[in-house]
Amino acid sequence: MSQLHHLLTFPSRPVTGDYVTSVRKLLASGIPATYTLEQVAAFEKNGTDEMSESASNTTPLHILARSLPLDLSEDETSVVLSLMDTLFEYGAGWNFIDYEDKTVGDLLVERGQKKTGALYQRVVDAGVSAELLLRKLNGGEIEFLEDPQHAEEQQQQEADSTADNQQVYLSTKLEYNENALVTRENRDGVMMDWETHIMELAANTICRKDAAELTVLNIGFGMGIIDNFIASHSPHKHYICEAHPDVLAKMRADGWYDRPNVVVLEGRWQDSLNALLDQGSLFFDGIYYDTFSEHYQDMLDLYDVVVGLLKPDGVFSFFNGLGADRPLCYDVYNKIVSLDLQDYGLQCQYTTISVPTDQQWHAVKRSYFNCDYYYHPQIRFR
Repeated sequence: MSQLHHLLTFPSRPVTGDYVTSVRKLLASGIPATYTLEQVAAFEKNGTDEMSESASNTTPLHILARSLPLDLSEDETSVVLSLMDTLFEYGAGWNFIDYEDKTVGDLLVERGQKKTGALYQRVVDAGVSAELLLRKLNGGEIEFLEDPQHAEEQQQQEADSTADNQQVYLSTKLEYNENALVTRENRDGVMMDWETHIMELAANTICRKDAAELTVLNIGFGMGIIDNFIASHSPHKHYICEAHPDVLAKMRADGWYDRPNVVVLEGRWQDSLNALLDQGSLFFDGIYYDTFSEHYQDMLDLYDVVVGLLKPDGVFSFFNGLGADRPLCYDVYNKIVSLDLQDYGLQCQYTTISVPTDQQWHAVKRSYFNCDYYYHPQIRFR
């Protein structure tokens, strides 16, 4: 094991500033802050630090988190925080995955660190800083929160993935079953009924009780769960924007087109809502957004539309699955969204709720939400 890795197992207590001095000296000598256990093992085996087919990256930061004493004092916690600052200063990555498929955030929680605590939040802040910097370097394009472990797999995916390509998705046949809406061929989960409580909460959020003639907009019908909850509030006008032909056929068969207070906007929101903006006479008390095969860049584009359609005291919300493949990424997205919304004159408050962990993922090709908690966003003008 390298000297750096050994030092971060905290071989002696208490954890004092000497650790920081020693780690900084090693890093300054040229040892990378990303030097992994896998590279050490490869070097010991064949004299090169190039990893073979190993997908894990057990970095010094992972060693620190995995070895963290359970009885850290307040002073020792400050030293560990300085160690983390030093590692990040020298280029440590915040979202690498170790040999047990865990992030540094996962390991900190396992060692008794609270998500609201300084050590976990330091990793989250590093993620926010790194991804916002990456956005600047990419000329404003949003290409962040990508798992290094899965980056190569992502590049190798077929260009016609329904989850990644909206045009392909809109031409893909969908299938409704008892618990979910899925793509017929690939079994990609478009929506599932475990989201029901989330949709009820969202409907209650956007359907303001003090609105004289409640006018709401839902972008993305899916299984119609939130629209049924919205209907229970008896809105004056209930707009539904939906683009997929199979979903539109389901809406027609279920009588949504025949409801006197419902207006169905057929097509992509990028077209339908811009047409409403051009009219300049329609404003909403509440707007909800939950589409499939769109990305965070699409949400940023949507913010431009929302600020033009939302009443001054209106509420905007969305299905918050951003980065929910991993809790640490989910927490980083949580902060990034709030920061981005500020640029649009909007402020976001989250309500944290528990969600079931038995979402029957066997019915779909891959899960799209892997956290046992959900951040419900409530967004208003500042």
